[in-house]
Amino acid sequence: MDIKTIKKELRKELSFLGGADAKLEEEIIRDRITKIFDFWEKEKNRTIDNASKEKVIKELCDEFLGWGPLQKLMDDPNVTEIMINGPFKVYIEKNGKKVITEVKFDDETHLRHAVEKMLIPAGRRVDESYPYVDFSLTDGSRVNVIIPPLSVGGATVTIRKFLRSISLVNDLVNLGTIDERMAKFLVACIKAKVNILFSGATGSGKTTTLEVLSSYINPMERIIVIEDTLELTLRQEHVVRLLTRPPNIEGKGTIEIRDLFINTLRMRPTRIILGEIRGAEAMDYLQALNSGHRGCLAVIHASSPFDALTRLETTALYAGLYMPVWAIRKQIASGVDLIIQHDQLTDGTRKITYMTEVLDRLNGEEIILNDIFRYEIDKVDLEGKVMGSFKAKNTPLFFPLFKKKGVELSEDIFKE
Repeated sequence: MDIKTIKKELRKELSFLGGADAKLEEEIIRDRITKIFDFWEKEKNRTIDNASKEKVIKELCDEFLGWGPLQKLMDDPNVTEIMINGPFKVYIEKNGKKVITEVKFDDETHLRHAVEKMLIPAGRRVDESYPYVDFSLTDGSRVNVIIPPLSVGGATVTIRKFLRSISLVNDLVNLGTIDERMAKFLVACIKAKVNILFSGATGSGKTTTLEVLSSYINPMERIIVIEDTLELTLRQEHVVRLLTRPPNIEGKGTIEIRDLFINTLRMRPTRIILGEIRGAEAMDYLQALNSGHRGCLAVIHASSPFDALTRLETTALYAGLYMPVWAIRKQIASGVDLIIQHDQLTDGTRKITYMTEVLDRLNGEEIILNDIFRYEIDKVDLEGKVMGSFKAKNTPLFFPLFKKKGVELSEDIFKE
C-alpha cells in the first residue's frame, strides 16, 4: 500500500477534524492517526512500516496545521518566493536563484485543497467564474492563484513570502541594496514629505523598500493605504487600510483603486500610500500631488526612471479626460519629486540602481530628470557575480526642502 493511497484514506477518516479549528494540535492528530493505524493492523490485517507511518503523520500534521508539502519552504527564511506549476513541479527562489525542489503534491485535488485553505482567511474565492485571484496570507505573504482552463498544467500558485528579516533601512544597507549615504537620503526624504515613486519590475524589491521607509513616518500622521491585496504592514497606530473588492458571483460590486483613492481625499489624510498604480487612478494621484498632498508614496512597474514616467503618463490617459500630453507631463513634473528604481541583477542580488529627481519644469514638452545616486556595474566575473558600486551624481534641487522641514542632512553625501 503506497503512501499516497494511505494519505488519501486517512484524509477521509480525519475529515471531521477540519482544518480551521484553532484548538487543533499536533498531538491530537498524531493520536488519531496512530489509533487508525492500530485499527487497520488488528481488524484489517494491514501492516505499515514505522518509517512510512512517521512520514505520513508528519505530512498530514503539516497539512492540517500548516500548508502541507509547502510548510518546510514557508519555514525556510532563505526562500523568498515559491512557484507551483501544477501538483508535481514546485520551484523556489533562494538566494536570488530559481531552482526546482523535490516537493510535490499527491495530485491536483491535493493542491486545490491547499489553495482553498489559503483562501479561507482572506475571504476570496477562485472558481470557473473567477479563475484567478490575488490575496495575502495572515503572515503578510502575497499569493497569486490561476486555475484551469486558464492554467493548462494544473493550478499555478505563486507565493511571495513576507520577509521579517528586513525592517530597517540599515537592513537594506547590510544586504547591499543601497549604501549608507543613500539610506540617510531616503530617511530624510520620508521625514521631509517628498513625493516618491517606487519603480521596478516584479520581484525587484519595490514593496519591501516602501514598507521599510514607511516606518520612518511620524506616528502622529494619519496614513491611508490603498491596495489590491493586503501586503504592506505599517507599524504606526493611526493607519487606515483600504482594500479593493473583486466582483461577486454575479459580476457586480467591483470596487477599484480609483474608487478608493477618490474617497481617500475626503478622509483628511496626512499621507497616502498607493500599493500600485496601474490604471485611471494615476490621474487622481497626480491631481492629489498637485493640490497640496505631500509625502505620497506609490509603486509602479517600470524598467527605468524614464519608463516610470512614461507609464504614469500612459495610465493617466486611461481616465479619459482628454487632456493634452504636455498638460499631463506638467502635472507629473510638478507633483512627483523622486523616483527610486529597483532592479534584480543577473546574479540574483537586488539593488536600487537609480535615485532620480523629477524637476518641476519641462524642457519644451519633455520632463527633465536629474540622477542623484546611481549603481554602476564595473564587470560580471566568471561565476556570474556582478561587481559594481554606488555613485553620487548630483545634489537634488529640492535640497532646501530639508532645511524648511527641519530635517538635518549634510550636503556632503551628494559629493563623490
